Amino acid sequence: MGINITTLTENTAGLGFLAEWGLSIFLEVDGVNILFDTGLGVSAVHNAHVLGVDLSSVDKIVLSHGHSDHTGGLREILRETKEVEVVAHPDVWEAKYAGTVETNRFIGIPFRREELENLGARFSLTRDAVWISDSIVTTGEIPMVTDYEDIDPILWVKENGEMVPDSLADDLAVAIKTEDGLVVILGCGHRGVINTLRHARNLTGENRIHAVIGGIHLFRASEERLFRTASDLKEMGVELLGVSHCTGFHASAWLAQEFGEFFFLNNAGSRLTI
Repeated sequence: MGINITTLTENTAGLGFLAEWGLSIFLEVDGVNILFDTGLGVSAVHNAHVLGVDLSSVDKIVLSHGHSDHTGGLREILRETKEVEVVAHPDVWEAKYAGTVETNRFIGIPFRREELENLGARFSLTRDAVWISDSIVTTGEIPMVTDYEDIDPILWVKENGEMVPDSLADDLAVAIKTEDGLVVILGCGHRGVINTLRHARNLTGENRIHAVIGGIHLFRASEERLFRTASDLKEMGVELLGVSHCTGFHASAWLAQEFGEFFFLNNAGSRLTI
């Protein structure tokens, strides 16, 4: 089975592509075309045109969580797709903010649900894993099991007019079973890349992790967390590590040193076949 992975949106970009804070990855697996996240704005559509990716071929959209840098491109995407199922956690529609209790800014989905549904979105919201095919599954809610991965303390949701810490229960990933082990695609990994990979192994019954690609939320991580993350990735036997978006420069450099030739920067315009 071949998996084609095309990154449409990322913070940095190759020549001729638009860079934009956020992430969007186009997956072609088992005859199914999945758009994982939509970036912040116009870059996913622009870069899809440059790459020759036909967005009308998208069978499903999967949202990793409800932050605007992963959902802000939805309106532009939906203008190019047919009616399409959008798989996500119910909490994607929470009122999400970043900053402090006193000084913050809205970072949730920047559209009304009705507007997106009028453009053809059919939201399928569940806390559970969703099997898209026999080999492709969304993780659903990811248990917090490690003792060193935690949620960024500057992230909030507004409930009854009050700011409360966001547990990011809506944070999810996509896992693909292959002959060489799992290929796991992350949006931000807010609930921890190791928590995500352990959950993916439990869901699929496959303990081998072949590749991890996408955002790994480490740009504010301590050196202890970086060390333990790299150590656990190695212990899991990860054979290919492609980082994006919220991984951060320092963490990316750390992981590049740890993984050598098995590491790469997954930027807008990157194409990979596994």
